[in-house]
Amino acid sequence: MSDNRAKALELLQEMIPDMLSGDGQQVLASGFASELGDMSLDNVFGALWSRPGLDRRSRSLVTIGILIALGSTEELKVHFPVALVNGVTREELEEIVYHSAGYAGFPAASTARLAGMEVLGSEEAAQDHIRHLTGGGEELRPSADPDVSADGKPRQGG
Repeated sequence: MSDNRAKALELLQEMIPDMLSGDGQQVLASGFASELGDMSLDNVFGALWSRPGLDRRSRSLVTIGILIALGSTEELKVHFPVALVNGVTREELEEIVYHSAGYAGFPAASTARLAGMEVLGSEEAAQDHIRHLTGGGEELRPSADPDVSADGKPRQGG
């Protein structure tokens, strides 16, 4: 297993374990274009999310802004709760949506708002989505410390 693959698997196990197979060694994907999951594992999570220089909280902030600008609604539905796990607050996510209106346009911000309402519409919905993504039964609260995950464990890497 490559170093990038190992780093990616570790990151996903902490941020979105439901995306991994039972043995935690590959992304769950089947059907049309099923290799895209492995490509994201190696090229996005392994090569980018595990780089030094930015912590996960900062990477989540950047990712949310880019996804809003691209109008990537389905990815926003994944990354809004991931951002909470990575220590970004709901209020900060709202500010990113507001700020993006001036740079990415009102339609992009409005679309992001709708995606956020779907997965973060209430505290209960946000916790349900985080539990689903992390495979956990317990409630997770965002950490104020960017080097500590929402479950209180120290984060590995950047």
